[in-house]
Amino acid sequence: MTKIIGLTGGIGSGKTTIAKYIESQGIPVYIADDIAKKILELPQIKSEIASHYGEEIFENGKLNRHKLAEIVFSDSNKLKRLNDIVHPAVRSDFDAWLEQHSHFPWVVKEAAILFESGSDKDCDVIITVTAPLEDRIQRIINRDNTAVENVMDRIKNQWTDEMRTDKSDYIVENKNVKVAKHQIDEILKKLNNQQKLT
Repeated sequence: MTKIIGLTGGIGSGKTTIAKYIESQGIPVYIADDIAKKILELPQIKSEIASHYGEEIFENGKLNRHKLAEIVFSDSNKLKRLNDIVHPAVRSDFDAWLEQHSHFPWVVKEAAILFESGSDKDCDVIITVTAPLEDRIQRIINRDNTAVENVMDRIKNQWTDEMRTDKSDYIVENKNVKVAKHQIDEILKKLNNQQKLT
């Protein structure tokens, strides 16, 4: 029976870097945020988004994700509505992906809103990636070329590190990537040993 490692962390924590490292160790990784972006382009999802957020967030038929982010990250009800539209489609896509990878002892589901979406209930083990707030803010500004206010809006709409770590089995501190990768090696070693015992 394939076991699921939930991998989460606040925006800018570097969880995708960690996910890619885990994948390089031969463990399949599902990046929920990447799939969510693809799902946002599906005709039926676009039509639902247009009916809730207005046609003006589309330009030449293409969703302006920056405009959508500005709307939802400044209003928690609108963010919840978006998650209610996108999350069921992500869940069903993950179920199909899991089926395809059922011959692996472990797979990873990487999701920024693992707890907020309730996906943590499907996981056998949860790893939270943390990083100092100032590092996270700087990473997001560099990556998305955005303002500090926008970054803070997004951070405020996610669970805090304390909330996530309270519900996690393992914590990886990602201030230094080399050290974080070493922590992951230790966790994977432990999980593989547990798998052999069951």
